[in-house]
Amino acid sequence: MSLSHLTRSRTLTTPTLLTRLLTRHLSTSDSLTIETSVPFTSHNIDPPSRSVTTTTSELLSFFRTMALMRRSEIAADSLYKAKLIRGFCHLYDGQEAVAVGMESAITRSDSIITAYRDHCIFLARGGTLLETFAELMGRRDGCSRGKGGSMHFYRKEGGFYGGHGIVGAQVPLGCGIAFAQKYLKEESVTFALYGDGAANQGQLFEALNMAALWDLPAILVCENNHYGMGTAEWRAAKSPAYYKRGDYVPGLKVDGMDVLAVKQACKFAKEHVLKNGPIILEMDTYRYHGHSMSDPGSTYRTRDEISGIRQERDPIERVRKLILAHDLATEKELKDVEKEVRKEVDDAIAQAKESPLPDTSELFTNIYVKGLGTELLNPTTRAIHFNRVFRPFCKHANVLKRLEQTGKSSGLCFLELINREVYFLNAEE
Repeated sequence: MSLSHLTRSRTLTTPTLLTRLLTRHLSTSDSLTIETSVPFTSHNIDPPSRSVTTTTSELLSFFRTMALMRRSEIAADSLYKAKLIRGFCHLYDGQEAVAVGMESAITRSDSIITAYRDHCIFLARGGTLLETFAELMGRRDGCSRGKGGSMHFYRKEGGFYGGHGIVGAQVPLGCGIAFAQKYLKEESVTFALYGDGAANQGQLFEALNMAALWDLPAILVCENNHYGMGTAEWRAAKSPAYYKRGDYVPGLKVDGMDVLAVKQACKFAKEHVLKNGPIILEMDTYRYHGHSMSDPGSTYRTRDEISGIRQERDPIERVRKLILAHDLATEKELKDVEKEVRKEVDDAIAQAKESPLPDTSELFTNIYVKGLGTELLNPTTRAIHFNRVFRPFCKHANVLKRLEQTGKSSGLCFLELINREVYFLNAEE
């Protein structure tokens, strides 16, 4: 894989240190064959080879991209604690190899859909750091214009369909995207990601059954980080061998902390589903943070467990060791790459803080198709709608004034009617 594939329209602009390292190796043989950390375990299918072909540029790019993701998630932790990010926030540090390895095996014509732990998948699909942090802070320059927040990242041009807050609900949607791909004869596939906590959802099995009946190019990826919120997998699932859950659908268990193993498995899965229909990939991975920012992550597991995984299986450290073992860079050069990444993240955060909040005229956009929304409701229904939904928020905030200003400046009659109804309601009290 070329460097351009990993950097085009990515969070990486033109990484100067990375370019310098690659230039040094232009005269040497670029191809490397590396064995995965552990064998693949398969269900109803022959597993792929453990020998993975890679290149200097790919390994160096893996290191930088995963370091960028790790730094971004650590920065998001600090921003959340400073109350610059509000609401739910689920961090991905520890699981970076899944996002990066998967992206290296596919193209932008393939689609990905995931749950709410979505920041790094968005970055892998070509999203920028500015879009990431602006969205996390609810700013206009965010990937969802500041209206989605942490759980609802989206990038249509990158084939990334979210970012979904309802546990397991993205899997049927992913199978629907795969149906469209087959119907349109696109020769592309869809990766539908879910966690071990969603693996017992009935809708997952219903969607998988339909995908198998119609031989859809759907790859169901269980990111098994071993804890569904604070519940260990063995307490929630009678059989935590999630790659076998498809029964009649083949499956593969993959070391999700080994970026090359993920790449090999995803390449294998893509080739399989285009000919034979769905497959399940279980990525054996681990999250260092708690389930979300409200979870300290230490009440249901020990600190020794977390530090043990960091020391033995960390995906970034594994790639660092490979790079050093093959003399592709020095320890100091890799440290300099990490410093460059830190500055890039800090600069993006500073930019995102300057981004304005969404205008209040955006309050009702992207909800109804134009001509089929609230403007069709009669005044009585509008008043009821406001009483039930908006008034509790308006009563103790400065929302009414903003609604009035928005209504007059933009001509949104619904907002003016809301204001009028509130005036009469307040007068009655």
